[in-house]
Amino acid sequence: MTRENKKSIIDELTEKLKSTPHFYISDASGFSVAQVNGFRKMCFDKGLEYKIYKNTLIKKALENLDTDYSEFAENALKGFSGILFSPEVGNLPAKVILDYRKKVATKDKKPWFKGASIEGAQFLGEENLEMLSKLKSKEELLGEVISLLQSPATNVVSALQSGKNILAGLVKTLAEKEEA
Repeated sequence: MTRENKKSIIDELTEKLKSTPHFYISDASGFSVAQVNGFRKMCFDKGLEYKIYKNTLIKKALENLDTDYSEFAENALKGFSGILFSPEVGNLPAKVILDYRKKVATKDKKPWFKGASIEGAQFLGEENLEMLSKLKSKEELLGEVISLLQSPATNVVSALQSGKNILAGLVKTLAEKEEA
């Protein structure tokens, strides 16, 4: 690979990392071509992109970013590395990795999770994968907050409506007693 090719790949990867708020790095070693293609297809079906890069190219691209990824690069960039780019949902790559493991039923948990960056927050190590898969997106959290804010108003309205029915029933019963 020529120096110009490396520079263009680094520039392309830097732009991709800048424009994608969520990315995961997985270990692609031991993957056959068929397994990589199967994993890529699963990622593509979920709206993710999966590419394999040399660690040195990833490291140089990370150095070009505003966030400090030095510890991340030191710990996550060993062996063959693939990057999962997620343009919208931070937990989707973790879910895809876990789903792939279930469907393919790999004993050695391929692809191994090395690390993730979710809107600048960095997570390292396989032990974080399960937790990342359960993270809620901003939209889900905002939806929960809105529903919590709306629930007191809904409770008041329903109490008033049910109270109106009870009051109407009492008035009707009293009116019937007076007539009798």
